[in-house]
Amino acid sequence: MDMTTDTALAPLEFAVTRNPAAKTAAERAALLADPVFGTVFTDHMVQLTWTAGEGWHDAVVRPYGALSLEPAAAVLHYGQEIFEGIKAYRHADGSIHTFRPDQNGHRLQRSAHRLALPQLPVEHFIQSLRELIEVDGAWVPGGDDRSLYLRPFMFASEPFLGVRPANQVEFLVIASPVGAYFKGGAKPVSIWLSEDYARAGKGGTGAAKTGGNYAASLLPQAEAYEQGCDQVVFLDADGNVEELGGMNIVFVRKDGTLVTPDSDSILEGITRLSLLQLAKDRGHAVEQRPVTLAEWREGVASGDIVEAFACGTAAVVAPIGTLKGHDFTDAQPLGELALSLREELTDIQYGRREDKHGWLVRLDA
Repeated sequence: MDMTTDTALAPLEFAVTRNPAAKTAAERAALLADPVFGTVFTDHMVQLTWTAGEGWHDAVVRPYGALSLEPAAAVLHYGQEIFEGIKAYRHADGSIHTFRPDQNGHRLQRSAHRLALPQLPVEHFIQSLRELIEVDGAWVPGGDDRSLYLRPFMFASEPFLGVRPANQVEFLVIASPVGAYFKGGAKPVSIWLSEDYARAGKGGTGAAKTGGNYAASLLPQAEAYEQGCDQVVFLDADGNVEELGGMNIVFVRKDGTLVTPDSDSILEGITRLSLLQLAKDRGHAVEQRPVTLAEWREGVASGDIVEAFACGTAAVVAPIGTLKGHDFTDAQPLGELALSLREELTDIQYGRREDKHGWLVRLDA
């Protein structure tokens, strides 16, 4: 399937069915008072269907609720599914914005290509976010570190048993009000080095945002918890650092250079892309290249690496305070750059600082 060219596409026509059991304003306010990541969902969801004969059709906004799938649905047997993660932010004037949705739309297309799924045009991707906000905008919380987490996802719904790309696919968007991903905010996290398990391999699906990659990380993540660590970091077959279970990683050298691992099995993080751009704006050099575990550990020991942090949509930025393996525990130096970049990025997202790159897109206009 070739990449979609998104030029002058007509908007989709969405049919809207309101949820008769929608939360009252009081019920919603109680749920928004202290949102726990990914546990509460808004009243509605978006759904589109794709079939090999008709393309994308049946665009609807309907009540959030259970899906009906046949037991032979391809996704249940062959894992043909992808997803995205993006947030909606309420600004001080009450308006609702999202951050670089075109990048999420293009990444969804790349993931779809790798998983042999149809590619949703970026215009339709962004429209689907607007359609959901139009009915559930009241669910976007205000305040620092609070947002509405939007989860677009796509899966093979055709009922068949056979290894081939599905001829029927569903695309949905659900939403969950969230606070800080890590309790206590952007405090230093401890990282467990996975030496027995790999997240992805060369030529695999590592660069796609697909559930199988995350499923592969769950056992080593559980191992990390057993070792008293917050997150797990993976290496490739050559001993190069790849990424955490759900976040990219960045190192800061004493000369101010930011270094981040490069591999075709690493998910291209939009938060990382944005943080690196902000660092460049400040005059920092940026290197995207392979980074070995030895370089990391030796760099910390020699003082050449003065800071390391993880980054992603959910957590934004998390300084790394400890790297732990089976036979070592390395304290990581904590610098100020990670938190400074986090503050700048979140200030842009929440409308507190000028958006010089035009990254924000208003959803409620």
